Amino acid sequence: MKQLAILALVTLTFSGIGNAQTKKTKDQNAIKDLCGCYDITFKYAETFSPDSTYLKAKNYRAHALEWAELVTDKDDKIGIQHLLVVNDTMVIKHWRQDWEFQNQKLFTYDSKNTWHVNERPEAAVEGQWAQKVYQVDDSPRYSGSGTWVHVDGKHYWKNKTAAPLPRREYTKRDDYNIMLRGNTVELTNYGWLHEQDNDKVIRENGKEEQVLAQEKGYNSYTKVADEKCKIARDWWKENNSVWKKIRQEWDLVFAENKVVQLKEKVEGKRLYQHLFALDNTASNKEIRAIITSFLN
Repeated sequence: MKQLAILALVTLTFSGIGNAQTKKTKDQNAIKDLCGCYDITFKYAETFSPDSTYLKAKNYRAHALEWAELVTDKDDKIGIQHLLVVNDTMVIKHWRQDWEFQNQKLFTYDSKNTWHVNERPEAAVEGQWAQKVYQVDDSPRYSGSGTWVHVDGKHYWKNKTAAPLPRREYTKRDDYNIMLRGNTVELTNYGWLHEQDNDKVIRENGKEEQVLAQEKGYNSYTKVADEKCKIARDWWKENNSVWKKIRQEWDLVFAENKVVQLKEKVEGKRLYQHLFALDNTASNKEIRAIITSFLN
């Protein structure tokens, strides 16, 4: 009887380990399924405001062709670089998303181009993946942690986190300063969907936060033949070396600072303008000098 009990315990233990490994593999596969060539449709509409006098913004619609390149493929970290294809003739480096398993260090957006690096308890991130989103110059945008769910044939991840104003509004509006993003990333039969339930928030020191308006967003990524994004794939092969160095320097910035605050411009140019002008021969020292010049 004692031997049977021990055997049952061992079997249960290894079964649990196997299930955990299977779950993590499902997570990794789901994240990697975000890669490829996509026709993207962006749709946003404001849905509600607590202020009855608020004038609802116009609905937003846009379209793009984009290549999502797997740039990091490790057991606990998967990185995906997005590249815009413009008129089939030009490539623009777009945003990047890193997924990190059970990652305790997240950067949280405060306001005024400022992010705080916070460490979460180990228990709070058990089994979760942190999605860290970076801007076109690989500076921070937002991050959040959540659990990938695989149930009833569905595969999705959810999180809510503070972020700067979206690019579609940050040069056009100043009536709010925080986007509280409700993100859902879900695999679909056509590719994947980034669904958003966002709060446009006014945040001021010493005052209670106010929601100016809420909006619904749908970014639909429809998978198309990789050949349609060949120009982006070729561009990345030619230019990925310098961006690897830039990522390395940003990793050092986050390792060395608990608060990262960035200037809007240096010498009349934004950070991406300085970095986009570099080629693969740029040194880490040169890159570090540029990034450091933007740190307050």
